[in-house]
This record gives sequence, C-alpha cells and structure tokens, in this order.
Amino acid sequence: MSSDILANLKKAILDYDPDASAASARAAIDSGIAPTDVLAVMTDAIREIGEGFNNGDLFLPDLVGGADAMSAATPIIEEEVRRIGAKTESTGTVVIGTVFGDIHTIGKTMVATLMQAEGFTVHDIGINVASEQFMEAIRTYKPDILAMSALMTMTAPEQRKIIEALKAEGLRDGIKVMVGGGALTQEFADSIGADGYDPTAPGAAKLARKLVGR
Repeated sequence: MSSDILANLKKAILDYDPDASAASARAAIDSGIAPTDVLAVMTDAIREIGEGFNNGDLFLPDLVGGADAMSAATPIIEEEVRRIGAKTESTGTVVIGTVFGDIHTIGKTMVATLMQAEGFTVHDIGINVASEQFMEAIRTYKPDILAMSALMTMTAPEQRKIIEALKAEGLRDGIKVMVGGGALTQEFADSIGADGYDPTAPGAAKLARKLVGR
C-alpha cells in the first residue's frame, strides 16, 4: 500500500500533474508514511527530470511542469514535518530571488526546485526583489548561499549592488554568492565578485553543493 502511494506520487511529478501530486502527498501523510520518505521520493523524481534536461532528453517545459507538480506537494509535506517535528538533514540554506526591475521567474524557480532536490533548504523570496529585501532575508535566514537571477542586461548590475551591500555590513565573507540568468556571462560574474555562475538550472544546483563542500 505504502509503496503504491509513493509510486503514484513519483509518477504524478514525472507526469507534471500538480493535482495528482498533491493528492498523492496527502494520501501518503494520511497513511502514516514518514514525511522524510515522501520527500525522498519527490527529490528522486525532480532529480530525474533535471538530469533528463541536462542530458538533452527533456526541455524547459518539462522542468516547469516538474517544478509545478513538486510545488503542489511540498507544502503538504512541510506542514507534516512541522507538525511532528521531524528532522531532515539539510545540505545548507539558500536565499534565492530575481533582482529589482526584473520579473522573470521561470529560471529562478527551476534553480530553487533543483536545489531542493540537492538537499538544500531554499527560501525563494520572489521576483523584482530590492537590495534591502535581499539583505533582510539574509539577516533573517542566515544562508550559506545567496543566489540571484537577472534575465535582462539592464538589471544585472543590481547583483553587484547587493554584493557591495554584503561587504558594507561585514557579511560577505560568510556567504557564497551565485549569480545566473540570460543577461550574464562568466566574465560578468567574475567582475562583480560572485563565487559561482552556471548558465543552466541543473548546473547551478550542482554548483551550489560544490560551493558548500558537499
């Protein structure tokens, strides 16, 4: 019974079906399956999609569909984790957002989802995020990694502004900074003093593990 429920959950994510994913997650919790076991199945599914994308077998709509299906189930599992006080081992903590002036979300959401699949606790603070909002999130969550996205050339300099704000508050040395988005290159990332850059969502998630030494 338990194995059937978990198999259905994985299939729902691989089929990009948010409704079935949420229903299977709820059925798993109602059946007494440990939320950590449910999360492990969800992670396997989204990692499989990410690897398919990285290998060229799947495409951006597949990543979006997988992320939507996983996002539908995640709050149900997180609520149960909080209710019973279950402990999940985290790879690290990430604050991620799209910089001020930029409302593009797909790439950022993909990176956030795949980082979760790599075991990170991810705080996605959204799009069009001002420098002070990034700083407030960093003070609140004390992340190991700050990940910033910018799709447009005109908004990319916001990433430099936030790195300078980290320096001004004496926080830069305690946090790894990742940048990404269509407007960026490795040369730009180096020029603003970022610790890492990758042009793809799966690559960024793998890079995050490397930056924290996991």
